[in-house]
Amino acid sequence: MITPAHARAPAFDDRPVLATAPLKAGHAREELSRVGDSSWDLGPAVFRENARRCHVTVHFDVLEHADVQAAMRAYLYARLNVDLPGYRPKLPPASIRQAFNRARRFFAFARLTLGGLDLGRIDQALADAYARHLRHDSARRPVIVGHLLEVVSDLYHYRDRLAGGGLAFEPWAGQAPARVAGYRHVVENRTPRFPEDVIAALLAWSLRYVTVFAHDILSARAALDRLEARRARLLAAERGLPGAERRLRQRARLERHIARRARQGRGVPIWTTAHNGVTRTDPRTGEATPPINVHLLHLHAGVDAEAEPAMHFGLAKGVSALIEAAAADLGVEVGGMDTPISIDPDSGRPWRARFDAKTLAQEERMLQAAAYIVCAYLTGMRDCEVQAMRRGCLSIARSEDGLVERHRIRSTIYKRRSTMGEAASWVTIEPVADAIAVLERLSARPTRASGSDTLWPVLRPGAATKTHLSSEVVRQLNAFRDHLNAAFGSPDVPVIPSGPGGKPWRITTRQFRRTIAWHIANRPFGTIAGMIQYKHASVAAFEGYAGTSASGFRAEVEAQRRLGQQGDLLDYFDRRQGGASLAGPAGPRIARTLDDAAVQLGPLPAMIADRSRLRVMLASVARTLHVGLLADCFFDPATALCLKRVTTPDPKQPLTALCEPTRCPNACITARHRPAWERAADDARALLRERRLSDLQRHALATEINRLTTVIDAIGPAPPEANPG
Repeated sequence: MITPAHARAPAFDDRPVLATAPLKAGHAREELSRVGDSSWDLGPAVFRENARRCHVTVHFDVLEHADVQAAMRAYLYARLNVDLPGYRPKLPPASIRQAFNRARRFFAFARLTLGGLDLGRIDQALADAYARHLRHDSARRPVIVGHLLEVVSDLYHYRDRLAGGGLAFEPWAGQAPARVAGYRHVVENRTPRFPEDVIAALLAWSLRYVTVFAHDILSARAALDRLEARRARLLAAERGLPGAERRLRQRARLERHIARRARQGRGVPIWTTAHNGVTRTDPRTGEATPPINVHLLHLHAGVDAEAEPAMHFGLAKGVSALIEAAAADLGVEVGGMDTPISIDPDSGRPWRARFDAKTLAQEERMLQAAAYIVCAYLTGMRDCEVQAMRRGCLSIARSEDGLVERHRIRSTIYKRRSTMGEAASWVTIEPVADAIAVLERLSARPTRASGSDTLWPVLRPGAATKTHLSSEVVRQLNAFRDHLNAAFGSPDVPVIPSGPGGKPWRITTRQFRRTIAWHIANRPFGTIAGMIQYKHASVAAFEGYAGTSASGFRAEVEAQRRLGQQGDLLDYFDRRQGGASLAGPAGPRIARTLDDAAVQLGPLPAMIADRSRLRVMLASVARTLHVGLLADCFFDPATALCLKRVTTPDPKQPLTALCEPTRCPNACITARHRPAWERAADDARALLRERRLSDLQRHALATEINRLTTVIDAIGPAPPEANPG
């Protein structure tokens, strides 16, 4: 029996590339890219809001040879649509460009070696030569070499699913490409952590933008929208009038606007910067200034110079002279918009000059960057999770006892989930809720224009290629750093401290989650930007009040805790070798342990050279270390006093709020704790100077001062300030 033509499988080149992947609403599979197309667009199957368009498209015409194009189409189609249990799942459409680039490298090498690309002619010798070729570049890390070699193994495992066939042999006898590359898995996260002074300054200024500057920026945008709407009404009302009559009316409105500015004691508006290199000479001072802000004067007078260039005031007879005469008489005002500028609480002066349309657009982008920093850092969310936040994602509810407000964010998790992601919620703290409230207002205008509901639209005028911020956020975050330094610092004293080598610290999105996880795990009593404690962020982002986010942040905190415990104990060791004393009930025990390790390591040079051996020797002690405000705890549940004060103790970790550092056998007090003890002693002495105290109160305070003094005398001086980043 002959199969009807309509029932036959389509030719390979006619098959839809996205044969099985779920699609976003509004896309029909039959309308999407076909295998034989010169370019594939996989955007309809990519649900991550932060995915770059160039990462979800491939262009086959960049491949010079037809045999390479054919092999590439077959390979990518198999990766996208074939699930090989125990080897590889289907390739997520968002990773198509990465797979394209890796395969392209091997295909080019094989074609150059063989004189043409024929997968059936590739043998183990060629695979070995490719591995040597990749390893020859000393700058290429083994982990990258391993990823590039995976293509060779893929061509064997997908051999029965590739149009034209694959490799006839199993490369490296089935040995993993990572092992062939010499890669050994390293548990530690290699993402650099923000230096503490950098993240503290960055977050402090971000919070200032959200809590102080945002009001001015949003108010200025609303005022500009009202001006544009008024101009539109005037243009509509006067559309049928003769041109001469319209010019007279526009000039009259201009004169009234200048008169109003004169009554207010304000000058004629000029731009904040001399864009396009155009300047004017101030008749009063002779100095070069930015040009007159004619755009703002047009708005007040009801002129649309873009739609009607002939109506521009620069072309209207006598109007330019009127404006320059007013500038000579009244002076000028930078920016020129009516929105008043708030006072910076630190300087006591307005935080910037008045807005113009260009600086308003720039400050909106800076506000968006500031809100991103607050959201990303104080929640521990990944970039894809932050950028999946949509309008209405924040809910606020009180706890059952009515005492605590819980701020909850709804978003989407993508890591280790399907391509569509999985809905989840995060409990967070009030500054994040403030940032989201700002984003709701900031995003309203552009999302209305695009029909989107994202909190992260592209704000830049004319950026028509995409509506979502996506990877542009990295450029915007670094622009925010530069803007802060230029506007509020100086070349010698930047407000965001420089990184290694005196260069500006380069911000990436992954650094936020890594940094706060480390601080929550290892410095829970440290403060964030002088107003929030890491412990508070921990309760929200990590413990989650009523539950824990499914995003894996708890596991990341625990991983950072383990690494931090090792680092802190090595710091203990170094300070002990330098002669530091350890106080508190656990001090002698820990000192003996560290001294014994030093004896086993031998002389100082060997100690310095053998840090990995030292980590192994002290690993069991490091696992018990929990950093505290008044003392560190080398936790042993059998002797922990804090656990004896609760009815249902958790034997896995200490209750630091119930710590008795001068009595508990687990407590060790070091020079790092000295400032906290000294503050407590100073507070007690200040209370003792009160005249209204009873004799009983004075006796209790004197006893407490003696106890605190005894502890302070037992420890060394406070260590010098250091950058723990």
